[in-house]
Amino acid sequence: MRGARAGRWLTGPGPWIPPALCRLGTGEDARCAGGAVAEGPWTLDTSRVMQAAGGRGCGVRGRGGAGCGSGRGGGGGTTMSEAAVADTRRLNAKPQDLTDAYGPPSNFLEIDIFNPQTVGMGRARYTSYELRMRTNLPIFKLKESCVRRRYSDFEWLKNELERDSKIVVPPLPGKALKRQLPFRGDEGIFEESFIEERRQGLEQFINKIAGHPLAQNERCLHMFLQEETIDRNYVPGKVRQ
Repeated sequence: MRGARAGRWLTGPGPWIPPALCRLGTGEDARCAGGAVAEGPWTLDTSRVMQAAGGRGCGVRGRGGAGCGSGRGGGGGTTMSEAAVADTRRLNAKPQDLTDAYGPPSNFLEIDIFNPQTVGMGRARYTSYELRMRTNLPIFKLKESCVRRRYSDFEWLKNELERDSKIVVPPLPGKALKRQLPFRGDEGIFEESFIEERRQGLEQFINKIAGHPLAQNERCLHMFLQEETIDRNYVPGKVRQ
């Protein structure tokens, strides 16, 4: 039933209830002060915004679009759509000039693995890769470095991080044991296609590791990336900026 004054704010089966005392509940009823419930469904109505004395008020009407007006005393309210426009204006970014567009990024870390070289004979034969790093992160002492590493060096780094850090270390590309069997008809792990596949896997591995903030504090990573030779008798520890 509709109350005598219900048409001003509420339409529906329940009595008239001042909108300033009501809010939408979890269901389809209007929950009101004192625990009263006006059976719904009710939705906010932007076309019937009411001003509570010195405060805020909302109009509620049957099924329809949602919205709320606000204001003081007898002044006009501001609809949600107008408030949304104002909020959007505050989010407008500063126009980007050429320096911002083409200058170096504020923080970057780039690691490339390239130029594989296979050396040695027989069981002493192995492939090494050139590792080049460029960065402007203050945690690294050198902003550009280039070292040469082999697969066993990546294994060493993985083992050190798993032992001393709290990060989840990603897997290395497989060792391809079948390719190391004797009497194969091809070059096994020294085939160009396999070397390229391994190079890509090692590049993905080291970029994931070096980009992790916790790994960047480990001495083993800094030695691996920036020192010509790896001291496997080093003292593990943290790097301080």
